[in-house]
Amino acid sequence: MTSLRQMLNEPTPVVATLVSNPLMARLAERSGFRALYLGGGMLGYSKVVLEANLNITELVQAGIDIRAVSSVPLILDGATGFGDPMHMHRTIPMAEAAGFAAIEIEDQLVPKRAHHHVGIEHMVPMELMAAKVREAVAARRDSEFLIIARTNGIRSTNFEDAIERAAAYKEAGADVLMLSPRNAEQVREIAERLPPPFQMLVGAGGLSTLGVTLEEMGELGFKLLIDAAQPMLVAFRAWKELYESMGPDLGSPALTSEDARELTAELNEAVGIERLLEIERGTVERGDE
Repeated sequence: MTSLRQMLNEPTPVVATLVSNPLMARLAERSGFRALYLGGGMLGYSKVVLEANLNITELVQAGIDIRAVSSVPLILDGATGFGDPMHMHRTIPMAEAAGFAAIEIEDQLVPKRAHHHVGIEHMVPMELMAAKVREAVAARRDSEFLIIARTNGIRSTNFEDAIERAAAYKEAGADVLMLSPRNAEQVREIAERLPPPFQMLVGAGGLSTLGVTLEEMGELGFKLLIDAAQPMLVAFRAWKELYESMGPDLGSPALTSEDARELTAELNEAVGIERLLEIERGTVERGDE
């Protein structure tokens, strides 16, 4: 299979979507996504504790569960890398051992704070983050494994600070840079002033809200485009509507008996139940002979 690093050499950007569990990964892969993204933000929401309370062990376990059913390259949102430069020599080998193709590390304070979710960043000094990137590269055992350095400078300080930080992280050895531009002008300026490739999180509505096409993004060096939220938001809405509409008799207009039968059949097909049943028919369910 083509590695994520090799995909970055293609003219068209790699489009990845959020997955938080094996079933999501199976469905995303079947829908044609060539890369997947284990996002800390939405995984934190699903645990009702926020990303700031997650640890590397549970992220690695989630990665193992996903990789057990999917061979598509999986990107880990590694938050702050879970420590200082020394700690990268634990974080990176664990991410590699779990089968991730890349890890995204950002320049926020350790431990990460919940205020990140309301637009308030607490950034570490540029020099400290650069040292973390250097040690992440040094800790890497597989040359195909990507180190993605993320700066929150555009949102926290200013555009110029973000450019300076990203340049320092690239010099420290980062394979991919992430700066979170707010508009098409910033996208183009990043491409003019920094070496590619770049990663970018794309919000609801897709690239049309930014005013840049997929082809243009590829030409500008934005080779990793990530949907980090939509699947969880849509699922949240569906759960909420079902629970709120369910009556005392457990019936709901959101799901008829016919719908349930059809969805159960689709679910069984998605998880490959027939293949597992066939194994049992040939072994433990053969009956008396």
